[in-house]
Order: sequence, then C-alpha cells, then structure tokens
Amino acid sequence: MADSVVDASAVAAFVFEEPHAAPVVHAISHSFLAPSLIHYELANLCATKLRREPAAARLILARYEIFLRLEFRTEEPEWELLPELAQRWGLSAYDAAYLQLAQRYEMPLVTLDARLANAYAAATRG
Repeated sequence: MADSVVDASAVAAFVFEEPHAAPVVHAISHSFLAPSLIHYELANLCATKLRREPAAARLILARYEIFLRLEFRTEEPEWELLPELAQRWGLSAYDAAYLQLAQRYEMPLVTLDARLANAYAAATRG
C-alpha cells in the first residue's frame, strides 16, 4: 500500500533535482500513489524543459528516465467529483485529482504547490 499521495510538482522537483526538492525526497523514495495523469504532467514538463534548455537535452531526458523507472501506484480519481472539488477549493481539475485521492484513502498529500497544499490542509480540517 502507498504511504502518501504525491503530486507532479513534488515528483518533478525530485526527478529534476530542483533546489527545493529536499522536503519531498523522503516521500518520493517510498511507496506513493498518484492519479494516472501524473505521466502526462511529467512528460509535458520534460517537453517544456527541452524547449527552454535545448543544450541540456541529454541531462533532461536522463532525469526523465528516472521518473519512468520509479515504482508507484496510479489510480483514476472519481471523475464525477472533480469539477465540484476543483470549484470548492479553487483548484484545477488536475490538482483536484490529487486532492480527491488523498481524501479517498485518507493519506497525506505531498506537494510543493501552495494552493493545493492549502486546499488539502483546509479539507482535512473539516
């Protein structure tokens, strides 16, 4: 079973060795759960990095390979809940998918996204 739900911002910080990744390293190195859309989000981030930094393409693709080798569980969110959840907390439907999984399984949510972190904190308070 997964220890936490981890969003794309946290996984990307870990995979691409961003300076602010330290708080998420523990979560990424253990078992985690994410909606299947995390694959699209990381592929899109990689493509964006390749456009912005073509000289670093080899390194960017090598770091993306690390993501592809990570072992984690993916699951579909409850799609019918996402629009209302997104609207309630002022999130994108993408971010609401992470929140919805964290709520469903009563797991901590690991994110570097302040808006998502605030929504998670408010939602878990009651």
